[in-house]
Amino acid sequence: MSDGFFESHRSRLEDALNAISTREYWSAFPEVPSGRIYGETAKTDGIESFKARLGAPWPIEQPGTAAMVGQECSPYGMDLGVTYPSPDLDQLCAASAAAMRDWKRADVQTRTGVCLEILDRLNRRSFEMANAVMHTTGQGFMMAFQAGGPHAQDRGLEAVAYAYAEMMRTPASAIWTKQVSKTDSISLAKDYRIVPRGVAVTVGCSTFPTWNSYPGIFASLATGNSVVVKPHPGAVLPLAITVEVCREVIAEAGFDPNLVLLACDTTDAPITAGLVTHPEVRIVDYTGGNEFGDWVEANARQAVVFTEKAGVNAMILDGIADMRAVSGNLAFSLCLYSGQMCTTPQNIYIPEAGIETSDGTMSFDDVAGAIIKGVDWLLSEPARASEILGAVQNPATIDRVEAARSAGGTVLRDGGPVDNEHFPEARTCSPLIIQVDEGDDRLYQQECFGPIIYIVRTRSTARSIELAADAAHRLGALTCGLYSLNDDVIDSTVDAMSDAGVALSCNLTGQIYVNQSAAFSDFHVSGANPAGNATLCDGAFVASRFRTVASRIPVPASVEATT
Repeated sequence: MSDGFFESHRSRLEDALNAISTREYWSAFPEVPSGRIYGETAKTDGIESFKARLGAPWPIEQPGTAAMVGQECSPYGMDLGVTYPSPDLDQLCAASAAAMRDWKRADVQTRTGVCLEILDRLNRRSFEMANAVMHTTGQGFMMAFQAGGPHAQDRGLEAVAYAYAEMMRTPASAIWTKQVSKTDSISLAKDYRIVPRGVAVTVGCSTFPTWNSYPGIFASLATGNSVVVKPHPGAVLPLAITVEVCREVIAEAGFDPNLVLLACDTTDAPITAGLVTHPEVRIVDYTGGNEFGDWVEANARQAVVFTEKAGVNAMILDGIADMRAVSGNLAFSLCLYSGQMCTTPQNIYIPEAGIETSDGTMSFDDVAGAIIKGVDWLLSEPARASEILGAVQNPATIDRVEAARSAGGTVLRDGGPVDNEHFPEARTCSPLIIQVDEGDDRLYQQECFGPIIYIVRTRSTARSIELAADAAHRLGALTCGLYSLNDDVIDSTVDAMSDAGVALSCNLTGQIYVNQSAAFSDFHVSGANPAGNATLCDGAFVASRFRTVASRIPVPASVEATT
């Protein structure tokens, strides 16, 4: 069965390998939630499958379960009521390590085929996953379908492709012959075996539980490791469904389903620190806040640690050809998912003298006003606003908005609740936009996660670039946007942001946004500043999850002669 998995998905793997080589656009899984693609009943089936999960225990038994816990509450206003296994860590990790016995002996094609089949089955359940993501993260349905389903699956496939390429870099066997004299030589038969590190732990986040977790899960699994999935207590269901599918396929392939286990906790009784530092754990993938991410990097010394944390993302305005096109594009970036994306711009730098446009100089106040106008227009239609903003995942984000409002600066746009016709109890908040001067760095030179935007008045564009780069070096950043009509400014910003390890987008308009990161082409997080130490995805992300160990034996003369 597992050999069949590889052959049935070989073409998709080859396309993925080509895509990571060329960096051209390619996607394996359709992002449009269409019945013509996913089946005419897929939408209804997905909703019913989601509803059937509510108010019930997770239906799969696992070793080491000490209790059942659950505290998921939809940001749209309902308790999910699902309970999940909370483990005895020693028993869980022992079961995870034992499950690797046959898996690590399987060949590269077998393991790759199993991973490809898991991703294929996850794709078939994208509507169920969309509902699970929507009601744990607060994303609007369309975003939940795309980011939680096909885009996450693409990221998982990308990791599998990189893992396959790295594992195939060395042949499985070779004949090594050395001439030791004019008449004599010695030949050795050498075998090269992929040896996994051990138990891998994936620590999920509350806002993008699948998109951020799939690269680590599939990179570890493909390279022969077992995986313990530790979701955020507020966003368990999407990863529980993922674990369920993984276990189903792994068992069908003839391996121990405990290769993938679910480990859940509550905010009052967390287990993450104990799990990531457990002696059996050899790999940790962490997505989340900087404070605990820094702790994981410092304390999980027995493991190789990959982190995606957070930073202070910037937008630099220097020159604009079409303000209407720019303000519309920027407004969408600021509003999407209520600013709860790690790639959302936080600080918008504008020179005090204004910016150049095709119609002459536009004053600082007029530029700031155009941005406000763009946000207001985008959110002026309630149904559109609800879908774009979604809901706020964590009540602490609302508290952060309140604190920012009173901390200082001039409020240009007051963020607040937005009515949602379909979910009247939804926790919502539109962007709060505050104007500050460059000297007010205590306000804006820190990460303010959520719908909080600072428009920063600077001495010049050069100063804007300097401030954005400095924040990236010190605090981390994932993205930067630039609008300029000057090639020298573009070049200097590319240099500064590249040196700071920040992905730069220049002069975006239309339906491509600074927030977006495309699998197989864009590197999400650089690993080159405090926002994270790894990239999704490159060879370094997968290569240290395994080692290549050789065995060698002399080749008998008779065999050598025939070869």
